[in-house]
Amino acid sequence: MKLKVLLPAEVLLTQEVTKVVAEAENGLFCLMPQHVDFTAALVPGVFSYTTGDGAEHYLAIDMGTLVKKGSEILVSTRNAFQSAELGHLKEVIIRQFEEIDEREKKARAAAARLELDMLRRFMELRHE
Repeated sequence: MKLKVLLPAEVLLTQEVTKVVAEAENGLFCLMPQHVDFTAALVPGVFSYTTGDGAEHYLAIDMGTLVKKGSEILVSTRNAFQSAELGHLKEVIIRQFEEIDEREKKARAAAARLELDMLRRFMELRHE
């Protein structure tokens, strides 16, 4: 199978694989070449794949989508990080994804303040 991991600005990985293990909202699943076509919404966590030489590789991924069609598996996610050590990925997931979530919270709060300010100004115009 051909695995391709897509980020918003780049292709992180293109690799021939024999097995993929990922996690969706309803739990872990494994894909192998003989499996039927499949689509899943991925949750943040560890994504693993096995290459033809039997070596297992790991990625920390954010939320995303996986699509298996024929012998091709496409994974689209906002963020992904590679590491040879599984233990290191846990730290990456916690640190990196929490930082991203915090930035998103700040951006949402700023957008809410802008909306409230705009509504306040419309109300002031209405009373004039």
